[in-house]
Amino acid sequence: MVPARRLLRGLLYGSRYDRVPWGQRVYVRPGERLLREAQWRWRIRRAPVLSLAEYAAELPLGEIEEFLSCMMCGESRQQPMFEPTGAGKGGTGRTWRYHVVRCPSCGFLYRNPNIRPERLGDLYSSGYSGFLTGTYAANRQRRYNLTMEAFSPVLDDGEGRRLLDFGCGVGLFLELAEQRGFDGYGVDLSPDSVTQANARLKRARAYFGAPQDVPQIAAGGFDVITLWSVLAHLPRPLEDFARFRELLAPGGVLLILTVNARSLLLKAYGSAWSGFTKNHLMFYSAETLRTLLRRTGFEGVAYAPHYGDTVEAGTTRLPEPLRRRLRQAVEASDGGNMMRALAFGDEAAVARWGDRLTIHRLRDRTAAPDERADLDLTGSSGTGALT
Repeated sequence: MVPARRLLRGLLYGSRYDRVPWGQRVYVRPGERLLREAQWRWRIRRAPVLSLAEYAAELPLGEIEEFLSCMMCGESRQQPMFEPTGAGKGGTGRTWRYHVVRCPSCGFLYRNPNIRPERLGDLYSSGYSGFLTGTYAANRQRRYNLTMEAFSPVLDDGEGRRLLDFGCGVGLFLELAEQRGFDGYGVDLSPDSVTQANARLKRARAYFGAPQDVPQIAAGGFDVITLWSVLAHLPRPLEDFARFRELLAPGGVLLILTVNARSLLLKAYGSAWSGFTKNHLMFYSAETLRTLLRRTGFEGVAYAPHYGDTVEAGTTRLPEPLRRRLRQAVEASDGGNMMRALAFGDEAAVARWGDRLTIHRLRDRTAAPDERADLDLTGSSGTGALT
């Protein structure tokens, strides 16, 4: 029996959008963007607003978990929104489930309860490299190249420049960085991934652990730091981004690719959204990413819309009217299901790379360069974690 929703879509749209990848159909089908935005506003109005104590009283707390307030603004109230669930790799692993809340003050989405920072390595201690080299890895390097092209010429030529790939996995991006001439370094919390990365690489080197644990990395002086699908995995983003800022050389930039919490696909599919994966902890929009960057001392940020890898690569050939409609809808709404951002560490970075990009300034340029009055890196970044 044909599901009612599929039957309704068939009646409304026929087969004219079947050639469009499913991830882009919400952008090109007439009226759907407005419908999904209205659906999102209704979901927010319907979600209760609870104190942190009220929320924590309703849920069990796992051994490696803690309850959090909002990492971006410190708001302790919670709006329960989603309950993603799934099975392990191939459907044979343990079922996972977690809860996602929305900050009623700034709109930040995050998993709550979250993972305690000292237990983050538990998520990657074994078998993670198999995930990275399986189906997930099939088109990774194409995605990396497309993103670098979107911010050209920042990563075109790496000759004489140092690059750190934070969360380097099995070295798929570092391999490309080598080819572009970068002096590449990587760190990762998966020991088997680091082993595979070093077997793959010729000049670049991957290390197990955190940047401060590796002298060659802790010394800083990086012209580029990259976070490929890593931001959503960080349990203490303020601390991490303050460290990234310190590791950048004058004129340095930070490249980010992450799932987009403003995505129309999230608004359409809710808990079934593709961005809710087993090890994701926090979910950023362009607005909340700007908050994170501003609070950790970055000068500015630029964004590149994401139209879908196969569309951008030309392997999915859309008729020109549909291609034009897709671009217009993505640019007018959320920027796509993935968020691509380039953060500028200082004014020298803006001056060097910003002439071809639309840059959103993040702080008062008349303030002292090191002024970060609203940043508290003690405890749980001022957000009142409950364990």
